[in-house]
Amino acid sequence: MIGVGILGAGFFGEFHARAVRAVDGVEVRAVCANPMAEAEVFAKQYGGTAYDDWRELIADSSVDAVVVATPHHLHAPMVIAALEAGKHVLVEKPMALSVAECDAVIAVSRKANTTLMVGHILHFAKPCLVAQDILARGELGRPLAASSSLVKFWMEENRRGWHLDPATGGGMLMTAGIHALDALLWFMGGEVKQISAAGGALFHEQKADDSLMLLVRFDDNRIGQVASVAYRDGAGSYGIDLICERGALRVDFNTGVSIGHDNIWTPVPDSAEPDWMQRAVEGEWQAMVTCIRDSAPPVVDGAYGRKVISCIAAALTSARESREVVPQ
Repeated sequence: MIGVGILGAGFFGEFHARAVRAVDGVEVRAVCANPMAEAEVFAKQYGGTAYDDWRELIADSSVDAVVVATPHHLHAPMVIAALEAGKHVLVEKPMALSVAECDAVIAVSRKANTTLMVGHILHFAKPCLVAQDILARGELGRPLAASSSLVKFWMEENRRGWHLDPATGGGMLMTAGIHALDALLWFMGGEVKQISAAGGALFHEQKADDSLMLLVRFDDNRIGQVASVAYRDGAGSYGIDLICERGALRVDFNTGVSIGHDNIWTPVPDSAEPDWMQRAVEGEWQAMVTCIRDSAPPVVDGAYGRKVISCIAAALTSARESREVVPQ
């Protein structure tokens, strides 16, 4: 049995605890939160030892794998410490706050004989997997242009002060719009040549962005756009449209997949999944078990996590300086 330690007892910490409970071969052995009372409540519900010091959880010999589901600015130091302690690590997105932090994580990961996987959840979501299968069959050809969006209400109950400050990895793009960017990069493939972005804090009084529009140029002249918008009042959207050589593909993460021909969208049967986020986190843990037991490569590795962060850094620089930026 693989023992799991959960750093962070918040919104996504609970997603991971429920997923670990649902997946064979893993169990919760420890949780860390501050104050200790939160960790104790979490441990009473999901099992394991409660800690209020994350270093103590990492030192717990019963913990084989650590999930990092803490505020963004804590990701890199926690991941590095866990890897150096010989733990397998599943880190929630974002992998880190900067390209430099990503490089530091990757350097430690290469020395450790353990798994590092980045929790880009869409890589395990049923609508995305159905769409990737359709693209792999080749009938639509390659995607040449795409529009990816995540438009949502911002001030949810789980919103915290660190979400609003760029110094702690806050902002809509790093917090939620990152999923729309991930979808674009994953479905389009290839290397990003340049990024242009515009926006800022349009709807809320905060230091970090709440709305950005990105134009992404790929190295073979294909193009994509990303809408990352956090409204004060409105109605949301979450998906990507791919315009391919011989048709179009629409992925809505809530309603499923459709194929477009002759100006008509045709839904793909059985391409949606109720409670898809929880099922996707379970898919992450099923993949982690395979990686740990079979020494299989991670579905989302550190190099891909770095690619996403390099594009976010380029977009934020572009928006701030009003120029095109080449990702590092």
